[in-house]
Amino acid sequence: MMYLKRFLLFLLVFSVKYSISAQVKLPSLVADNMVLQQNAKVNLWGWAAPNEKITIHLGWNSLPAEVIADANGNWKTAVTTPLGSEKTYDITLNASNTIVLKNVLIGEVWLCSGQSNMFFPVGREDKTWKTGVKNYEEEVKNASFPNIRLFTVAVNASQTPLEDVTGSWKVCTPESIQNFSAVAYFFGRDLYQKLNVPIGLISTSWGGTKAEAWTAQSVLEQDVVFLPILQEDAKNEKLYQEKLETYYLNLTNERIAAAANAEKGQLKKPKKEANKTSYVLYNAMLHPLVNYTIKGAIWYQGESNSGKAYLYRSLFPAMVKSWREEWKQGDFPFYYVQITPHKGQTPEIREAQLMSLKTIPNSAMAVTTDVGDANNIHPIDKQTVGYRLALIARAKSYGENKLVYSGPIFKEMKIKKQKAQLFFDYAESGLKKNGESLKEFEIAGEDQVFYPADAKIEGKTVVISSSKVKNPIAVRFAWKAIPEPNLFNNENLPASPFRTDDWEIKTDKK
Repeated sequence: MMYLKRFLLFLLVFSVKYSISAQVKLPSLVADNMVLQQNAKVNLWGWAAPNEKITIHLGWNSLPAEVIADANGNWKTAVTTPLGSEKTYDITLNASNTIVLKNVLIGEVWLCSGQSNMFFPVGREDKTWKTGVKNYEEEVKNASFPNIRLFTVAVNASQTPLEDVTGSWKVCTPESIQNFSAVAYFFGRDLYQKLNVPIGLISTSWGGTKAEAWTAQSVLEQDVVFLPILQEDAKNEKLYQEKLETYYLNLTNERIAAAANAEKGQLKKPKKEANKTSYVLYNAMLHPLVNYTIKGAIWYQGESNSGKAYLYRSLFPAMVKSWREEWKQGDFPFYYVQITPHKGQTPEIREAQLMSLKTIPNSAMAVTTDVGDANNIHPIDKQTVGYRLALIARAKSYGENKLVYSGPIFKEMKIKKQKAQLFFDYAESGLKKNGESLKEFEIAGEDQVFYPADAKIEGKTVVISSSKVKNPIAVRFAWKAIPEPNLFNNENLPASPFRTDDWEIKTDKK
C-alpha cells in the first residue's frame, strides 16, 4: 500500500510539473497594451512544450493562425496586420493554456536606444542627474495620449545572448511618462500628432555606455580593427580580478585580526561597471527584441566614444549593420542625434557622426549645436531633439517629400583667389545667420595654422576669407568642444560642424 501511495504521489508531481512546463509563455514585449507595426508581417513568438500546437485568434482577422513549437519548445509565426487606427484588439492564444492579450493597437513602432541622453526621462528625480526636461511639470501634466504606448527595457548586462527582457507596455499618461525617455517621447508625440496613428516606443538605453556594448560579439571579433577593443576589455577584467583578489586577501586578514580583538578596518569591495564591457548590452537589452517588428530606430549616443572618434567612424556603421541583419527587415530607417557641444567632448566625435551619413544607408542626423549646455552633458531641451528626429522620419519614412529635415551639410569648397566659397546640401531655400555676423569659421593655408575668418552669406553659399591667409586651402566650422555657431538654413535648422581638411588631430585618442 505504501508503494502504491508513493507511485501515485510521483505521478501527481510529474503531471503537475509537466503541465507547468507545457504552458505557453510569451516574451515581455508580446503583452497587453502593445502596438504592432501596421500593414506589415509582424512576429509573434514565445515558448511552449515541445511540438505543442498553438492557435492564435487575431481580433482583426476571422481566420486563426496556427503554429507548432519545435523540439525545444520555441515557436514563432508571422501574422499580417491591417492599417493602423484607434481601434483596440484582443489576441487570444490557445494551447494547453489560454492567454488573452488585451488593448492591442496597430500603428507605428520605433526602437529608441543609446546612452544617458536617450535614457534621460521627462520628469524630475530629486538629487540625481535626472533634472527633468524644459518645462517638465507642464510636459508631464499634458502627457495624456492613450494611443501612444511606452515600453522601457530594464537595464541589464549579459556575457551571452538572452531570450527576454524585463519590462511592460504602458499607456502614455502623466504617471507613466514621468520616467520614460524624453527624446523618445517627444519624437513619438510629434509623429502621433502628424500621422494620427498609434505609436509604440521601445526605449532600450543606459547611461555612460559605449557603442561597442551595443554591438554583437561576433561583429567585434571578426574585424581586426575592433580587436583592440576586446583586448582592452580583457585587460580591464584582469585588473578587476586582481583588485578583487587583493580585497578578499585583506578581508581574510582583517577577520583574523578581528578574532584576536584587533582594530577592524574598513575595506571597500572593488566595483565593476557591468555596462562598460563590449557586447553585454547587445546580449541583454537588444538581442531579445529582434523578433519584434519595427518601423525603424532612433539613436542618441557618442559621448562615451568621443575619446576614440576615429574608431567610431567604422564601429558605429558596423553596429547599425549588425542590428539590421539580426532584425531581418532590410535597411530599416536609422536616425540619430549628433551630440551637443560640451566641455568634455571633442569635435572629432561630431565629425565621425557626420561621416556616418555616407556609410550608413537610409540614415539621417539631427544637429543639436544650438540646444546644448557647455556645463551639462544632459541638456534639458529634449523637445527640440525629439522634434528634429520626427521631422526626419516624416520626410524620409512617411512621405512628406517636400519637407526639409536637415540643416546645411557641407558639400564642397571652391577656392577663388584669396577666398573660399562653401556649398551646402539642404540649403535650397537659402541660408541665414542668427546674429549680426557669422561665427565659428576658421581658415588656413599650407602651414596648417587656422585663423578666425570673415564669413558672409552669398546666395546659397558662404564665402570665407582672412587677411592672414593669402592662399587658403582649408576651412573649419564650429571645430571645438564648445562651439557657438549661428549658421542656419531658412527652415531654422542649424548647420553641422565640419572641416574640409583631413589633417591629423592630436586631441583624438586613436
